[in-house]
Amino acid sequence: MSDPKTEELIRLVFRQLELIGENPERDGLKRTPLRVAKALDFLTQGYRKNPSDVLNGALFEAKSDEMVIVKDIDFYSLCEHHLLPFFGKCHIAYLPTDKVIGLSKLPRLVDLFARRLQVQERMTHEIAATIDALVKPQGVGVVVEGQHLCMMMRGVEKQNSYAITSAMLGRFRDDARTRGEFLDLIHHRRNGP
Repeated sequence: MSDPKTEELIRLVFRQLELIGENPERDGLKRTPLRVAKALDFLTQGYRKNPSDVLNGALFEAKSDEMVIVKDIDFYSLCEHHLLPFFGKCHIAYLPTDKVIGLSKLPRLVDLFARRLQVQERMTHEIAATIDALVKPQGVGVVVEGQHLCMMMRGVEKQNSYAITSAMLGRFRDDARTRGEFLDLIHHRRNGP
């Protein structure tokens, strides 16, 4: 037996199917309410995670003050306005002070915020503000490129449009050279396979 929250979601999805004119009892839809409830649980798991726990002590002493970049981090999220997916890539850079964060923790932070009902602008800022608060670097830069199904499947129906948002904190906001270096490096493409 599922938990009460899942059972309630199953009932609500069943009713939604009825309201759009479908028969939730037909063969192809019998398990759809359960599948949707499980998918929503997975796609919103970011509400049940804490950024400090994601870091899990993965801050390490470092003598470097050179820029650290992790780019092309894939993400998938749900638009809070229509509950339709948006997805794309996130690029993160920071300038360490005396600590660096384990590189795998940055994509985990992106997932934490993407796995909530979101708008891209807020998600971009939340990622930057969290790194700034937990790592305390000299500066943080986050750029997110996203395609939104609410713009592609409905409304304006523009298939090739995408949104770019950025959050620049500390030296990334105050120093044009630092910001420029970051923006140049995220547009550089790797060679090879």
